[in-house]
Amino acid sequence: MPKTKQQKQATVESLVAGLKTAKGVVFANFQGLTVAQTENLRKEARKAGVSVLAAKKTLIKRALDQAGLNDIDTASFQGGVATFVGADEIASAKVVATFAKKNEIVKIFGGIVDGKFVDAAMVKSLSALPSKLELLGKLVGSLNRPIADFVQVNAGIIRALPNVLNAYKATKA
Repeated sequence: MPKTKQQKQATVESLVAGLKTAKGVVFANFQGLTVAQTENLRKEARKAGVSVLAAKKTLIKRALDQAGLNDIDTASFQGGVATFVGADEIASAKVVATFAKKNEIVKIFGGIVDGKFVDAAMVKSLSALPSKLELLGKLVGSLNRPIADFVQVNAGIIRALPNVLNAYKATKA
């Protein structure tokens, strides 16, 4: 059953709202997946905080124009288009690229990062980056390392002090 004009308008409004607030967007085709695979993809996206919306290219183009992203040509996308919208720059890229590795049917067309269109190769390279949480963990570890080393050196001095005193005592006796 075809969508009504109100349903199409609601889809466009939802896309515009997502495009304006998102830091990272990925456009992909997942036609040909089974229902179970599609639901698994959506479940993985929800876990990562990424929303998924499948729509016709004309509706996506209308939403992109309303969001001020006029330089993206949706006509070059082959097949149906799903839009993965994430609050994180790499979350949507990571979800789609990870799923595409397991299912060769999924094709990434490109994405939007910081308001600029990026091609599929850039989306795949973004997916290889560590997540924001991992990067913050590495930063904390790097900041903590000098302090931990200082504590270890001081603990070594305290552990060695009785040995030095015993050796000194042995030389005096």
